[in-house]
Amino acid sequence: MNSYDVIIIGTGISGVFTAINLGNEKNILIITKNSIDQSDSYLAQGGISVQLDDEDYDDFMEDTLRAGHYENNKSAVDIMIRSSREIIQDLINLGVDFDRRGSGFSYTKEGAHSKTRILHFKDFTGEEINSKLIQKVKQMKNVTILEENAVIDILAKNNTCYGVVARNKNNVTSNYYSQVTVLATGGIGGLFERSTNYMHLTGDAIAIALKNKVKVQDINYIQVHPTSLYTLHSGRAFLISESVRGEGAVLIDKNGNRFTDELQPRDIVTEKIYEQMEKDNMPYVRLCLHGYIKTNIAKRFPKIYEQCLKEGYDITKECVPVVPAQHYFMGGIQVDLKSKTSMENLYAVGETSCNGVHGKNRLASNSLLESLVFSKRAAQDITYHWHVNKLPVFSAPSYPSNEALMLQNKEMILKEIKKEEKYAK
Repeated sequence: MNSYDVIIIGTGISGVFTAINLGNEKNILIITKNSIDQSDSYLAQGGISVQLDDEDYDDFMEDTLRAGHYENNKSAVDIMIRSSREIIQDLINLGVDFDRRGSGFSYTKEGAHSKTRILHFKDFTGEEINSKLIQKVKQMKNVTILEENAVIDILAKNNTCYGVVARNKNNVTSNYYSQVTVLATGGIGGLFERSTNYMHLTGDAIAIALKNKVKVQDINYIQVHPTSLYTLHSGRAFLISESVRGEGAVLIDKNGNRFTDELQPRDIVTEKIYEQMEKDNMPYVRLCLHGYIKTNIAKRFPKIYEQCLKEGYDITKECVPVVPAQHYFMGGIQVDLKSKTSMENLYAVGETSCNGVHGKNRLASNSLLESLVFSKRAAQDITYHWHVNKLPVFSAPSYPSNEALMLQNKEMILKEIKKEEKYAK
């Protein structure tokens, strides 16, 4: 029997940070659908929000609530904000670097933030954080990492989870047993034609939850990012970070006129862009950095500079075409403030979970913070309530082919989203 104390599905920032906070005593298996660094949190450009000081609490709270259309779980927002400085210290202790200005941190500002409170590392903050966390996990002798294995179901009986069913790249399907299972499979971008997400992130945990009657929440709350690089090439849309607009970049129409306030919440900016595209009868609008950002553009945003250059645009000299793209999933598997789902011994963290912290629309750069805060709380709760159950034996699994299963899951998730949208209306 393949048996572990804890199984974590997904290697984004939430899954890896959960493992780190569980410590060295539990026998942990991390299963990832692709390679360990292929997660959306690894792609995060802008940064991570942090409460600046005690006086910033009310403003940070109001910014988050306003962006979320006041549909947020205020208790979850409170926990996220009050935990932010502790989380940043945790990251620093693990070797994570943030850009500095003099003897202190360099902060930036993004849409709907009333203050400059976002820590960053150039324009690849997610990669900096994830790489250091992955490095730490690989040093933990109690952690086994199983790459290129897709989890297609959980082992469940009497509303209790006893592990997962996974299929490897050779189409061999196996049962993996555990005392506790943590779902951290990321977003649902792979279900959409244009998304900033990795295409293999197709909401697998959401499909598993729906099939096993695990409660989901706000599943129709899907965020579109206003500015991805317009291209005729297929595949993942390249995000142009909101921090670019936070540093001063502006959006212009086909005649070169600025048409909106770029630092409004993302859903509002997205709506304004779509309206302008229709007025202009154009498939994009343009984003201008040159002449508006005071710092060295190529040095401050090296990855954006390099990618745009590959597409034929020099952001230090000219405007670039941008278009909205699916970006983030505010809904997900319903969890409490300790990341527990409605099923015993099953937790969910990161983008695949929903504790209501983001409301109807996520405030920029709250995603990394929320994932870290509630992953740590999951690990603490698992440790505090640790007990060993007798594991039942499940029969050899039999499931459809990968292609058939993916199609079934996609239809099921999109059907649920449409049902919730109808109910919301």
